[in-house]
Amino acid sequence: MHSFRLSMVPASLALAVGLILSGCANNPKDPTAGWSPEKIYSEARDEVNAGAWDKAIGYYEKLEGRAAGTVLAQQAQIDKAYAQFKTGDKIQALATLDRFIRLHPTSPALDYALFLKGVVNFNDNLGMFSFLTRQDLSERDQKAAKESYESFLELTTRFPDSKYSADARQRMTHVVNSLAAYEVHVARYYAKRGAHVAAINRAQQAISDYEGVPAIEEALAILVKSYDAMGMTVLRDDALRVLTKNYPQSVFLQDKAPARTKSWWRP
Repeated sequence: MHSFRLSMVPASLALAVGLILSGCANNPKDPTAGWSPEKIYSEARDEVNAGAWDKAIGYYEKLEGRAAGTVLAQQAQIDKAYAQFKTGDKIQALATLDRFIRLHPTSPALDYALFLKGVVNFNDNLGMFSFLTRQDLSERDQKAAKESYESFLELTTRFPDSKYSADARQRMTHVVNSLAAYEVHVARYYAKRGAHVAAINRAQQAISDYEGVPAIEEALAILVKSYDAMGMTVLRDDALRVLTKNYPQSVFLQDKAPARTKSWWRP
């Protein structure tokens, strides 16, 4: 029994060593081993300039580990988020940015992180006018637009003098106009199908949430038609009065001719 165990030990060791050596042979050598953080960052930038976003992401991830706790590692994290955005991986880009904002609340790059987060959602959403081609109206587009707006709002509130704030304000205006247009499109969708209560609710929501935007003109016209269809003449006349006062040249008023025997808003 004793001699049997001794004879088995070398064989077991040989097998284990063989497996270890085999595993090592299958692991490619890291080409960045021995590189300085600055060298890794330089290579990452070269890949960015070449449009090789996936390769750049790999370098940025190595740099995050090698230079943890440094300003260069923070820069790598921000740059990685942008590279992820450029590859179309918006979910990972947002996750990277959220992590950066959480871990580095006093970073001098925080304004850019907020701006980039807004841009990622902005592009994911606008794109948003694709809703015009489908009848299944989901809330997904609104969610992305609102998150984009919130990021830009935080940027412009906390960093009003940031070099990114002027761009952010322009995008905020576009987001608000788009959200209002979305609400009005939904209201129009319901009105055409005779769902007048739903149409009124969405038109009113556009008017209350997005005061002064171009889509309000049509929202008021939808209220006039829907209230009339439901026989709510007092509310209809109120909506018509507001529409006429605020948009006297409205295209929704132009087909009102004196010779017609029925009101313009009736089919």
